[in-house]
Amino acid sequence: MEKYEHEYGADQIQVLEGLEAVRKRPGMYIGSTSIRGLHHMVYEIVDNCVDEALAGYCSEIYIKIEEGNIISVEDNGRGIPVDIHPKTKISAAETVYTKLHAGGKFGGDSGYKVSGGLHGVGASVVNALSKWTEVTIQRDGGIFQMKFEKGKTVEPLKRIGDSDKTGTKVRFLADDSIFETLEYNYETLETRFREIAFLTKGLKINIEDLREDSEHKAQFHYEGGLKSFVEFLNKNKEGIHKEPIYIERGGEVPVEIAFQYTTSYSENIYTFVNNINTIEGGTHLEGFKRALTKTFNDYAKSHNLIKEKDPNLQGEDIREGITAVVSVKVKEPQFEGQTKTKLGNSNVTGIVSSMVNEALSNFLEENPQIAKAILEKCISASRARAAARKARELVRRKSALETTTLPGKLADCSEKDASKCEVYIVEGDSAGGSAKQGRDRKFQAILPLWGKMLNVEKSRADKIYNNDKLQPVILAVGAGIGSDFDITKIRYGKVIIMADADVDGAHIRTLLLTFFFRYMRPLIENGNVYLAQPPLYKLSKKGMQDVYCYTDEEMANHLNEMGRDGVNIQRYKGLGEMNPEQLWETTMNPEKRILIKVKLEDAIKADETFSILMGDEIAPRRKFIEENAKYVKNLDI
Repeated sequence: MEKYEHEYGADQIQVLEGLEAVRKRPGMYIGSTSIRGLHHMVYEIVDNCVDEALAGYCSEIYIKIEEGNIISVEDNGRGIPVDIHPKTKISAAETVYTKLHAGGKFGGDSGYKVSGGLHGVGASVVNALSKWTEVTIQRDGGIFQMKFEKGKTVEPLKRIGDSDKTGTKVRFLADDSIFETLEYNYETLETRFREIAFLTKGLKINIEDLREDSEHKAQFHYEGGLKSFVEFLNKNKEGIHKEPIYIERGGEVPVEIAFQYTTSYSENIYTFVNNINTIEGGTHLEGFKRALTKTFNDYAKSHNLIKEKDPNLQGEDIREGITAVVSVKVKEPQFEGQTKTKLGNSNVTGIVSSMVNEALSNFLEENPQIAKAILEKCISASRARAAARKARELVRRKSALETTTLPGKLADCSEKDASKCEVYIVEGDSAGGSAKQGRDRKFQAILPLWGKMLNVEKSRADKIYNNDKLQPVILAVGAGIGSDFDITKIRYGKVIIMADADVDGAHIRTLLLTFFFRYMRPLIENGNVYLAQPPLYKLSKKGMQDVYCYTDEEMANHLNEMGRDGVNIQRYKGLGEMNPEQLWETTMNPEKRILIKVKLEDAIKADETFSILMGDEIAPRRKFIEENAKYVKNLDI
């Protein structure tokens, strides 16, 4: 290895004072400097207010996006302590905002029983990454204020007035030299704060967007807690029982759970620890699943809904169509997993399991009609799973007997490294033919599909395995589906949906995305799914090079540049209208094409959208179209 010729002595050891380390490596503290990190800044400050609510001292929070993307967060909690800290010799409030790992959430005698922000870096990190921060505190009969610039104190805490109220108000302007954008997305913030309000029963959260041309305002207040959360999640679905089943217990590890069965076939369980979304699950999820499986099986056998000699219902049978939210409060949570969002505290499994077992057993005995309705669905799911297993084995057996395990219409690529390969799922044989001729055979595979495929939102797995439109997709991706899906076995690093730029093409894209979301979700979570963007127009003029335009605005700009006289405008209604060279040049050439990566920013929002667009309920779909029609610029896209 080549040596780096440079002095290495005591002078080269950097000691980053105060918050300099945060400004040097912001991604280490807030994840990224993109819009996600920007939103995280707001969450950090709001989490401090929520901690006050969890401690029983805060009932209302006000969040404002002021003109110029200034954030204001105010609560009616106790107010940050203003007396002098014994170690730092400055006020406790200034200590919290200028010292990393300083806060009231450490140790057994801390000011909080449980807390979402356990790293003690929230307030100080926000301060470090802001152009300026202003903190106003009301407590001890006074109003106190301090100001900072880029993490450094410019006005130490001082008393500026009298007040008989308590609370903390924080205003900050994120530093545009650190963040890629300062434009907050109101809908993203609103979704998160609605979620927090559901998780913190009784807390009022107000959010208002005061920026020009914006009229967004909302208040979230749910006395029903998680019961209200499940009702919200299922508002576009048909419930098997009217009211969600609600379980709440206090103690050393407070647990709150609500769940409801719907007529859908998908399983949606969301878990939280101290209001943190544990997207990878953990011991609380394990405890809930274990209790659900045991309790329903015990009830089914004791009430002769399944015979004693019959095999037990599997967990996946019992969870079909369930929407559940599991929330636990753990004093010292241990997080594991790739993104540190998996609860690892082993004692939580038993606590949740025994609690659910007892409460659910009582509920089922007291509500035999609901118990029977749920178990009928579970038994039906079990039969469908058996049929799906036979269909799956048939697919595997058929594949093993054939010379190739790949669908006949797939034109595969020669590259064997999956990370370098991509497959275009193309609508129609005509476009598929052009794509096959125009592609780079080394790394690009083409899978033509024909006709409308199955809407998986209304179908069980057994129908999916037997569907002649989806089977080629399953075989081409090569990693199974549902609980069998294994992301490490995918045959292509990029799965690209390429459909016509019209209503039918949009429908096919939605059907495929619904399938990937419901049965190959890791494919989306891992960032393997893309949408191709074919051009809408080709502009031709004698003596000038052809120009391809992907939007109406782009076409208008090019027409102005080319001079409108003598320009021939070709509107592409379908991919089949392009010859292989054009398709390569505009849509498949990695150096020139436009691909949209499909991201799963919010699983709850995604589930709601797919349920609205592809589910059985007509009224929510009509409302969605009416509300979003104004955003459609080109109906053909």
